Amino acid sequence: MTGFEVRAGRPLPFGSTPVPGGVNFSVPSNDATAVTLVLFRRGEPEVLAELPFPGDFRVGGAWAMTVLGVDPDEVDYGYRVDGPFDPRAGHRFDPAAVLVDPYAKLLAGAEEWGVRPVRYEPTAWRSRVVRDGFDWGDDRRPGIAPEDLVVYEAHVRGFTRHPNSGVAHPGTYAGLAEKIPYLVELGVNCVELMPVFEFDEFTGSRHDPGSDTWWYNYWGYSTVGFFAPKASYAAGPSPVDELKSLVRQLHAAGIEVVLDVVFNHTAEGDEHGPTISFRGLDNRAYYMLTPDGGYHNFSGTGNTVNCNDPVVRGFVLDCLRYWAAEYRVDGFRFDLAAILSRGPDGAVLANPPLVEALARDPVLRDCKLVAEAWDAAGLYQVGSFPGHRRFAEWNGRYRDALRRFLKGDEGVAGELATRFVGSPDLYGDREPAASVNFATAHDGFTLADLVAYNDKHNEANGEGNRDGDDGNHSWNGGVEGPTDDPAVLALRERQVRNALLLLFTSQGVPMLPAGDEVGRTQHGNNNAYCHDSELSWFDWDLVKRNEELLEFTRRVIAFRAAHPALRRRGHLVGGRDVTWHGVRVGEPDWSAGGRLLAAAVRCGDDHVYVAANAHWEGVEVALPDLPWALFADTWAGVVREPGREAPLTDRSRRWVGPRSVVVLTALGEG
Repeated sequence: MTGFEVRAGRPLPFGSTPVPGGVNFSVPSNDATAVTLVLFRRGEPEVLAELPFPGDFRVGGAWAMTVLGVDPDEVDYGYRVDGPFDPRAGHRFDPAAVLVDPYAKLLAGAEEWGVRPVRYEPTAWRSRVVRDGFDWGDDRRPGIAPEDLVVYEAHVRGFTRHPNSGVAHPGTYAGLAEKIPYLVELGVNCVELMPVFEFDEFTGSRHDPGSDTWWYNYWGYSTVGFFAPKASYAAGPSPVDELKSLVRQLHAAGIEVVLDVVFNHTAEGDEHGPTISFRGLDNRAYYMLTPDGGYHNFSGTGNTVNCNDPVVRGFVLDCLRYWAAEYRVDGFRFDLAAILSRGPDGAVLANPPLVEALARDPVLRDCKLVAEAWDAAGLYQVGSFPGHRRFAEWNGRYRDALRRFLKGDEGVAGELATRFVGSPDLYGDREPAASVNFATAHDGFTLADLVAYNDKHNEANGEGNRDGDDGNHSWNGGVEGPTDDPAVLALRERQVRNALLLLFTSQGVPMLPAGDEVGRTQHGNNNAYCHDSELSWFDWDLVKRNEELLEFTRRVIAFRAAHPALRRRGHLVGGRDVTWHGVRVGEPDWSAGGRLLAAAVRCGDDHVYVAANAHWEGVEVALPDLPWALFADTWAGVVREPGREAPLTDRSRRWVGPRSVVVLTALGEG
């Protein structure tokens, strides 16, 4: 039964493509014995038509059919795919399931956040045909040099979902666009969006009937549709156009867009999870399987994508090319990227084909590529990710050294010095911008909590406080959590500013999670992945309440932008570009008990001096012989507008208070 005229289709591109008079459907499956296209009229639960692919419509493993008389705006679709069910051989075909097209440009079924995906029978999701008619106008990618980037990590929903956000469309792409003036004023020039590929916020969700609390998959690291934008992040009827509009508006404001992408696992989980797409198409190609047909789990979520299989490699390339070409995004941050370097059995490859292909792909040539260079199985590749000099890395060693130094741990000053100049021990064969520096990220404490809690407090997650990292290198200043003690509060405020000053004066690319600039707290929760609530949303009241911290952050970012000495393209040469000091000029203390980091960096006539004292007592330091002017002193509570630094009356020495940072500049003399 059809009612539709069909013809042999074009195998490429995969997915659904409007053509004159109908739609071309093409889906890859090497081991399928039969494929059926299932059409639905939009909004109606019943199947409109099931159209088996005739055998001669197949080109190799590509099943392609053009259906005439189909209006792309009136139908949704899926596939039934038949083949062997033999888990030991890696096959899990299930013709009863209607699969999501892995190349679908939009998915229907979960257009409203917090409402369970419509459980259309026999599937929760329906693939949707998309017409490409977006007008990009005179859009131009900002093309910001890596060393000039200031990355701002944000969650699309959480950034404006709070009732006090003041936007017309809270929790959406459009709502985020309304806040672009805030981002411009802050001075960031790259927004890294946490996952926007379609996901199911109910994956792994739980409900506590006692408190009527829902725990969601709020962060979104469990992709369902890799080509489809998260539909419930759209305020209007077209998630595709709304996300593209956000990119266009950010570009117009001089801000790049990097997407946080998840290719290490999918929402299908292990053998007990749902069959949504890949499992029913080519299970043994898409997933790393154990010899008995089970799933390797290097992601900690049940399955691991077999990234270096040729089929999967092609899929990942197609996906990223699509987002770079059609959405004009400026780069990608790869979640648990160490998995991209594993072979089908999980062994680590010296030259993983996928990573090499990404590094050398012409469409992605100008995209920023950033690896979170570790995985959940203990593979830690910070400094050794095989990225062909194309990938930057989240520098976990920078984070840990900075945190431990701020605490006052012994034996850290020397390592922080290495991190401060761009980690040449890790990235000596690359530029300092290979190091994405950060003190905090979405995963872990906020900056305000880093200085207010010794221990995680994840009780609200409903997992008995067992989840989340125990190795936070945090320090509460003497009191755990909230306090009215003015001395403790003053110390915490100073520690936050110390962290910001060190972060933005370090060589490499600084990254700031949304809200750290205004003291956002999660009340000690270092794993707020499951909270869609005020615990995880940006509280816009903080913009006024902590306006001094916001202004401090804005000035620090502006100071970095004003000083090329802080944004060197190449590594610093000791004695020429950077000199190390201590209490006396040229005499740093790298001993285990040393808690003073003092350095002068230069680029041409631009000089910046940074002294960070992690000791509980102040210290007077001698200064190199230059006409220094004060930019910031966290002990004195001073931060100047860049360009309006105050000349020191005594240019030979400076008091650096307990647990404080001083930043000087010497403009005008070389």
